Amino acid sequence: MGLFDFKFDLDDIQHSLESTVKGAFRIAETAGTLAGTGLSWVLGNRPPAPALMRSTFEKLGSTYIKLGQFIASSPSLFPAEYVEEFQKCLDQTEPLPYKTIREILVRELGHNLSEIFESIEERPLASASIAQVHGARLKNGIDVVLKVQKPGVDDILLTDLNFLFVAARVMEMIAPGFARTSLSGIIDDIQKTMMEECDFLREARNIKEFQRFLEESNIREAATPKVYDQYTTRHVLTMERFYGVPLTDLESIRKYTNNPELTLITALNTWFASLMLCNFFHADVHAGNLMVLDDGRVGFIDFGIVGRIRKNTWEAMNKLMEGMANEDFQLMAESMAGIGAT
Repeated sequence: MGLFDFKFDLDDIQHSLESTVKGAFRIAETAGTLAGTGLSWVLGNRPPAPALMRSTFEKLGSTYIKLGQFIASSPSLFPAEYVEEFQKCLDQTEPLPYKTIREILVRELGHNLSEIFESIEERPLASASIAQVHGARLKNGIDVVLKVQKPGVDDILLTDLNFLFVAARVMEMIAPGFARTSLSGIIDDIQKTMMEECDFLREARNIKEFQRFLEESNIREAATPKVYDQYTTRHVLTMERFYGVPLTDLESIRKYTNNPELTLITALNTWFASLMLCNFFHADVHAGNLMVLDDGRVGFIDFGIVGRIRKNTWEAMNKLMEGMANEDFQLMAESMAGIGAT
């Protein structure tokens, strides 16, 4: 092989160039949004800092909306006024035209859609930063939902989070106080989580694994939607359509269950059981991801974000509880060391 006998993959080169151009455009777009916020501040529009930060995050789109939700769910890491403000940060975006969604479905499923679906609802059930959800009916008459990833989302997330990671590293180098917060480490963890959320094949596996946990644990009061693997790809997730109401709608819940309090306890008990008996736990549990189905069961949906607890950590926690119950301080100390407490 000669010194300059290189082989080039034109598709890889084209993808690299496209990613570079998209990345540069995204950074410029971010800079423009931040400049607009700064100009508005100079001109006298000066809301409280948490509100200003939230509105800016919402303008910046998917990555920053997800970061805002992380802030809202992390009261131990952020000031109370920011946590409270970012609880208003809703992951709701303008829906894409159905034409765009249809093009994605055709490209991803590789079929004439009329051979798979009897109908697809053009009006979305929901539109969030990463995906858009449409109702549909299969040719066999079964109602399903189609979770369709929006174009370019993974590139946007990767560009934004790489930019934030570099910025955090620079801040840690020039300001020692930031180094103690391990901000870059937090952003790195968030990046891994968000990129996993973009892989709908992974989410499909999570759903099926949670379903196995429910069956093996004989938990009949909770359910997850059936996944249709033959119509699922990395960017399209086809699953059973659940009919019911979100756990937030207390008035409507009473139509499906005589004991709303017991229903909530069932949801909590199921989640806590998954901590111990499942290989992962639903890490994005909030009322919007829990439904009371029309048969009274609790429906768990949206398994894009899950968490895992290492086996040795669980063993250490069990020993800690045993030590506390028996006032065995030696066992308590050993178990806390096993958990990682120092």
